[in-house]
Amino acid sequence: MKPLPPRQGAYLGLYLLLTSALRPQPAGGTEPAIDDAGGVPVSTPDGQAAETAARPALALAEVYAPGADLAAYLVSEKLDGVRAYWDGARLLTRGGHTINAPDWFTAGLPPMPLDGELWLGRGRFAEVSGAVRRQAPEPDTWRSMRYMLFDLPGAGGGFETRLKLLERLSAGLDNPHVGLVAQNRVADHDALMARLERVAAAGGEGLMLHRRDAPYRPGRSDDLLKVKPYLEAEARVIDHLPGRGKYQGMLGSLLVELPAGRRFRVGTGFTDAERQAPPPIGSLITFKYFGLTRTGLPRFASFLRVADDF
Repeated sequence: MKPLPPRQGAYLGLYLLLTSALRPQPAGGTEPAIDDAGGVPVSTPDGQAAETAARPALALAEVYAPGADLAAYLVSEKLDGVRAYWDGARLLTRGGHTINAPDWFTAGLPPMPLDGELWLGRGRFAEVSGAVRRQAPEPDTWRSMRYMLFDLPGAGGGFETRLKLLERLSAGLDNPHVGLVAQNRVADHDALMARLERVAAAGGEGLMLHRRDAPYRPGRSDDLLKVKPYLEAEARVIDHLPGRGKYQGMLGSLLVELPAGRRFRVGTGFTDAERQAPPPIGSLITFKYFGLTRTGLPRFASFLRVADDF
C-alpha cells in the first residue's frame, strides 16, 4: 500500500484524533438538526430564497466589565464579519440559514463542526453580509473572503485545548481561504484597553475574550466576552420618520423598539444611500450607544447595520 503524503497523513491522523474527541451531542445541543428535505425557503433582503435549518447552538458573548480575571482569558480581535457555523457539510448563519458559498471555498473542510467568521477585512461588514445573503454566490467577492476559525464546538476540553487541536487542523487544510483567529494572553485591564485602542484606531471593531478552561457552552455566558469602545444592542424598526433640510425626501430617523417594549429614535449613523433605502419596517437593526439616560434609554444611539441574525 502506497503511503500518504506527509501533509495528508498528518491531516488524517488529526481527523481521527478529533473524531475520537467529539463529545456526544444532547438533544438541542451543539449539532444542528438538518432538514433532509432541503430546509424551509425564507425571503432574504434581495428577494432571493435561502434554506434554513435549526439554529446552531452557538456560544454567545456577554459584555466585558472591569474586574474580570484576565489571567483566565485569551484575547483576540473581534472581526467585523458574519458568524458562520460549519456543520460538517455546509455553512450556516447564526439564524440557521444556509450560506451558499462556492464549492471551492469550503473544499477540504472536515466533516465535523467548526465555528468562525466570514471576513473580508476591517470595515467591510456590509460586503460580507451582502455576499452571504445571495442564493447565487459572486465568485469575485468570495475569492477575497476568508473563513476565520476560532473554535471546535464538538470537541471536549477547555478552550485552550480545543485551540491547540484547531491549530493543528487548520495547518493541515490545503485551502487558502481558511485562517485561524490569533489568540494571545493579556496582562491586565490597562493592557487590554491599550490593545483595544490600537485595534479601534486601525479600523477594527473590538476584542473578544475566551475563557481558557471553558468547555464549548451554547448560549450567553462569561466564557466569552466582547470588548468594544461602545455598547451595542438590537431593536426592531417600527416606523420611518421623514427627514428635514438636507434630508428632505429621505429618512430622518428610525422609530425602534427594544425587546422590553421601550421605544426611541435612531437618527445618526446612516449613509445617504441608507437614508434613501432605509432598513424595512419590522427588520432588526444593531445600534451603538454610550450608556443609558436617567430614564433608561440608550444614550447617543447611532445606527450600525441591519442585524446579521438571519
